[in-house]
Amino acid sequence: MSKKSSKKEVSNPLKQAQKAVSESGFTFIDEFKQFAIKGDMIDLAVGIIIGTGFNALVQSLVNDVIMPIFGWLLGDAKFTNLYIQLGGQQFDSLPEALEAGAPVIQYGAFIAQLVDFFIIALTVFIILRYFLRIKKKEAAK
Repeated sequence: MSKKSSKKEVSNPLKQAQKAVSESGFTFIDEFKQFAIKGDMIDLAVGIIIGTGFNALVQSLVNDVIMPIFGWLLGDAKFTNLYIQLGGQQFDSLPEALEAGAPVIQYGAFIAQLVDFFIIALTVFIILRYFLRIKKKEAAK
C-alpha cells in the first residue's frame, strides 16, 4: 500500500502542494489579502495617487505660468514651439515642420521638461529633508 500512495504523491506534486497549503491554513488569496492590506502597500498606493496629482500640478505650473514668461522674454514666442531645423528645407512653424516629417530639434520642449523635472526634484528633496529631520528627532527621543 505504501508503494501506491507514494506513487500517487509523486505523480501529482501539484495536489501535494495544494494539500500542504490548505493544511497550513493559508491559500493564495489569503496571502494576497495580507500583502494588499499591509500598511506599506497602502502607503505606496497613496503615494502614487498623490504623486500623479502633484505631477499634473507641476506640469501646469511649468506650461501655464513659467514657460509663458520665458516666451514673453524671448519676444512673445510660445517657448515649446522653439526648434532648430535640420536639413535644407525652411518652415514657418514647428507644426508645419513636423507635419512635413522634417528633422527638427525641439529645444523649447526639452527645456520645458528640464524645468518640470527640476521643480519636481526640488520639491521631493524639500519634503524628504523635512521628513528625515522629523524621523531623526523621533529616533533621538
